[in-house]
Amino acid sequence: MKQAVTSFQVATRGKGLFEITDEIERWVCAQAFNTGLVTLFIRHTSASLTVQENADPDVIADLNDWFGRLVKENDPNFRHTLEGPDDMPAHIRAALTATQLSIPVINGRMSLGTWQGIYVFEHRRAPHRRVVAAHLLGD
Repeated sequence: MKQAVTSFQVATRGKGLFEITDEIERWVCAQAFNTGLVTLFIRHTSASLTVQENADPDVIADLNDWFGRLVKENDPNFRHTLEGPDDMPAHIRAALTATQLSIPVINGRMSLGTWQGIYVFEHRRAPHRRVVAAHLLGD
């Protein structure tokens, strides 16, 4: 068994989904593993990771809109408000989604479906620089 680790810097432009599939795929391919498992972990509590369709941009827009309706800003019941009205909703959205993904590597490539892409899901309004840690285990 071999291991490889790295991290990716992802610049977001505010709320939304930002695809990182190509960058991760290039790194996985460069490791020259035949089979394995890549684990991705976002090092933040107000952003998350997701695997979603990358063919129709309406999917991404609808997801972002739906999460905005699900957890609204300025809820008077929130106690954590020091970092702005979008911070506590961002924490809740991150708790409802994933901070870690595991993707099989088969024949040297991530085994994603035809229309699947890996996204950083930014839950804050302002641009941020997010860090995604990656760990590849295999042979």
